[in-house]
Amino acid sequence: MLKKNRLAGKTFSFIGIVIFVALLCYQTGNTIPLPPQSFPETTIAIPLAGNGYITQMASGGSAEITKNGLSKWADTGSVISIFFRLEKTGHLQVALKAKAISGNSAIKVSLNGTDFSVRLTGSENKTWFAGTVAISKPGYIKVDLQGISKTGTYFADVSDILIGGSATTGGVVFANDPENFYWSRRGPSCHLNYTIPHGDKEYFYSELTVPEGEDKMSTYFMANGFGEGYMGIQVNSPTERRVLFSVWDADSGKTILVRKGEHVIAQGFGGEGTGGQSYLVFNWKAGTTYKFLTHGKPDGEGNTIYTSWFFAPEAGNWKLVASWKRPNTHTFLTRFHGFLENFNPNEGYRERKAYWSNQWIRLANGTWTEVTAFTFSVDATGKNKQRQDYAGGVENGKFFLRMGGFFNDKVSPGSGFTKPATRQQPAIDLDALP
Repeated sequence: MLKKNRLAGKTFSFIGIVIFVALLCYQTGNTIPLPPQSFPETTIAIPLAGNGYITQMASGGSAEITKNGLSKWADTGSVISIFFRLEKTGHLQVALKAKAISGNSAIKVSLNGTDFSVRLTGSENKTWFAGTVAISKPGYIKVDLQGISKTGTYFADVSDILIGGSATTGGVVFANDPENFYWSRRGPSCHLNYTIPHGDKEYFYSELTVPEGEDKMSTYFMANGFGEGYMGIQVNSPTERRVLFSVWDADSGKTILVRKGEHVIAQGFGGEGTGGQSYLVFNWKAGTTYKFLTHGKPDGEGNTIYTSWFFAPEAGNWKLVASWKRPNTHTFLTRFHGFLENFNPNEGYRERKAYWSNQWIRLANGTWTEVTAFTFSVDATGKNKQRQDYAGGVENGKFFLRMGGFFNDKVSPGSGFTKPATRQQPAIDLDALP
């Protein structure tokens, strides 16, 4: 009995130390390794196919994320990151569902800065336990995988990470719809839905600024959105950027090019709908404010003509992008909006942000009205809780949108925002536009 009592006392002291350190880390916002809990707790599967990214690719690296998860992972310099959101604090267990393919492998699993080593053997798909940490704040968690050593060609094929523990009992947000993994990996696009005046709206003017460092690859910053099309700027590659203006086809006919500006490429587009697309290859710069103007008016023959212009301060003049005729359409401009999106699923782990400012609408009677309010919304990826890294609002007198990057301070869709009026009506000679 004496040995049993002493053992119980030591156990109690050890647990007390663990609780004390855990509480300390709760206060400092860190995670710490904890003694392993019961292994069967790791029952929630987070598929890499919808939640994993190669966030660091070594030179010559071959790793890839497919519908089956991580494969062709051969180099120690690549880092694979998996993201999910916890709504509760507590202890969190992490395991891998993986197979070593051939030989033996050692993998480093990093969980919010705490590292564990996992050794895999054999070619069977198994569950491999990594470790347990204390989660002190609700929000997004990042799990990094990095190869340490291997005897075979690849480290492992990893289909899922498995999580469990008390931190998962309050709800876990991750992409769990395989049919829409393409969209969830892109991230939630978010929108500014403007409050607009009554009357026939003929012109829409706006200004857009992409802050330095926010011009991430594969981002589209849409400045002038309307019921039948959109205009904005995008990052297409490390060496190419575009000013883009598109008009959707009507149900009963294709959009027809009327005219286009110098060096503008005009063509049809498909994929996410069909229509007429025009773009100017232009090396716009982060940190510079650009101006956009769109005109829409019925032509009196059963069609509406949509035209957009772009103003770059480094050029000093308005440039015509294009005019498009949409058949069987009789409307002025409607449904004014802006949005922010990433169009490459492999880039969905990067955050984007931009500012929209000084928006004005000119009615057909010649009256200019400033836009000072919008309602925030998200796409299906956000609505279906596949991702919750989205936000919008007002900063320094400008509207902003923010998405991607798995940040925690989300904004509820449906929220309304108002900014101070600038009273800086556009000084544009509309008759002199090209």
